[in-house]
Amino acid sequence: MQHLQQITNDLFKLIRSGDSETVEFKLSFGKEAIETAVAFANTKGGYICIGMSDSGSVKGVTCTEDQIKDWLNQIKMATLPQLFPQHHICNLDDHNIVIFIVQEYPLKPISCKGRYFKRHGASNHLLSSDDIVDLRMQSLNMSFDSFIIEADIESLDENALEKFTNDIKESGRYTPSKRVDLDLAKLGFIQNGKLTRAAELLFGNHHTSIHIGRFKSRDTIIDDTVIRAPLILAIDQAMEFIKKNIRLGYEFTGELKRKETWQYPLPVLRELLLNAVIHKDYRDPTDVIIKIFDEHIEFMNPGELFGSITLESLQTDFYKASHRNKLLAEAFYLTGEVEKYGTGFIRIRSKLNNDCPNVKLTLNVSQGVFTVTIGTAPKTAPKTAPKTAPKTAPKTAPKTAKKPNTREQIIALLEENPKLTKQNLMKELNKASGTIKEHIRILQQEGKIMRIGSRKTGYWKVIE
Repeated sequence: MQHLQQITNDLFKLIRSGDSETVEFKLSFGKEAIETAVAFANTKGGYICIGMSDSGSVKGVTCTEDQIKDWLNQIKMATLPQLFPQHHICNLDDHNIVIFIVQEYPLKPISCKGRYFKRHGASNHLLSSDDIVDLRMQSLNMSFDSFIIEADIESLDENALEKFTNDIKESGRYTPSKRVDLDLAKLGFIQNGKLTRAAELLFGNHHTSIHIGRFKSRDTIIDDTVIRAPLILAIDQAMEFIKKNIRLGYEFTGELKRKETWQYPLPVLRELLLNAVIHKDYRDPTDVIIKIFDEHIEFMNPGELFGSITLESLQTDFYKASHRNKLLAEAFYLTGEVEKYGTGFIRIRSKLNNDCPNVKLTLNVSQGVFTVTIGTAPKTAPKTAPKTAPKTAPKTAPKTAKKPNTREQIIALLEENPKLTKQNLMKELNKASGTIKEHIRILQQEGKIMRIGSRKTGYWKVIE
């Protein structure tokens, strides 16, 4: 009920804004609604409200689940590549309103029965041939992972290519041919016979990793692994390590087979892992870092929020996603790993609300790193003292935990975020500039840390 109320509140805000570049009102569903979906996908995304007049009056629309399925099928059959917008049914003034949420498509343009549209102001505009070519070029060039590298298909991992071919065939979102090189070229992963950065990341040897650690406390690590594999293969490897380091229980329901109960829903963890891999800023050499604690997990990937998306908008079900790596997003969509563009956090919240209401989801951006934390709140000590106290005090006071010294604190901070500057460390540790510089000098002299790259654009490497 709370989830539906939030959707209704957000819809009221849309209605007050009126027809715009991202909002369209329609009394009924039809050809124009599909053209608007295409125009939104080719621009910034948007919302189509069925059952509203142009002036914003609530008229309502008769809709059943079968009717909406038919509308979604009409959108799917009329668009290429096929669009799969999310939808909600909301009740306003005793009238049902259907709202379709269309995300900006990573690889443009999308067509509606061979015609291409783009949103301009509050109306749809038909694109010319030149406009179509320009939009396609902009779509590719704006994505870092679409740049060409000096390598060819022979350098790619055969197991990764085979898994990708099998996955896209099973998902039904693309029918592969018998020539993987032709498929990769058709999908944009190979251009003019050369690999894109996305092809190298997905199927080849690259210089980026997924670093996962199991921690007992902030400065006590129990186990860790560094996964250096093509991303198509790395996701499964990372999930196996995560599963080994979270709790698994069993629920007996009276049936012959017992039911597994994981500490966190596995689909949520996989979605967070995919989000970190797809949206990482691959210009930054820092790894995707996952820290597993007793009661929570942190997923950290280098890169600020991309495009117009904000932390505030991510808390709603009406955010419009922007893709830093369009080809990576396309690849994991085609394999079926990503269900719909830009709906990951919507599905995560829905799954947690239904299955794990005590598990919290926290988002944060700091020092160029996007962090998602999932877990339960730490238990607090009881406020009241025990009823009976020991008759005599212990002869010796209990030993207190050793507080990490400044250099240990510096190492811990740099392990968490290698791009911290000396000024950042001064603020974190509340130490003077000269003190921090001296500790850094000693740590470098002892071979415990190393500076990689220049002073402005480089990062710190902690030596194990």
